[in-house]
Amino acid sequence: MARLKEYYKDTVIPAMINKFGYKNVMQVPRIEKIIINMGVGEGSRDIKVLDAAEIDLGLITGQKAITTRSKKAISAFKLRVGMPIGCMVTLRGKRMYEFLDRLINVAIPRVKDFRGLNHKSFDGRGNFCIGIKDHMIFTELDYDKVLQSRGMNIVACTTAKTDEEAKELLLLMGMPFRS
Repeated sequence: MARLKEYYKDTVIPAMINKFGYKNVMQVPRIEKIIINMGVGEGSRDIKVLDAAEIDLGLITGQKAITTRSKKAISAFKLRVGMPIGCMVTLRGKRMYEFLDRLINVAIPRVKDFRGLNHKSFDGRGNFCIGIKDHMIFTELDYDKVLQSRGMNIVACTTAKTDEEAKELLLLMGMPFRS
């Protein structure tokens, strides 16, 4: 079992029950999935750039990335329907907890001039979004093999009904929020 999942069961669930007064353990919010998205604008013109981004995302997450394609044609960007424009991975279960553990304890502390995550990045339904400017903060990547530094979006989807519950859940799991 993943270290963060054990911590969730042993520490986070009792703390959430005490704070919010849940009657049942199943009412306690949990993290459902984590979605990692990497937009690659040049992917429509050069497929090698997109392949490199998929390989990097696969190394970071431990799961094969899928290609995302455009849904609309935008002439200003020379983009047609169905052209590849990025890649994404959806993590659940054991891989999700392992990725979250590495994100919180290894990757985020490596961000230059890091002062904490913005606590206003919740969507109103208990989901939390993080934008990372440089994917090289992950230790799984080899600096020599990466062609270009890219940004990525990480969305943690929870079963929480409100942002307050989701923030408390992520705070107890170790997410470093700004004070």
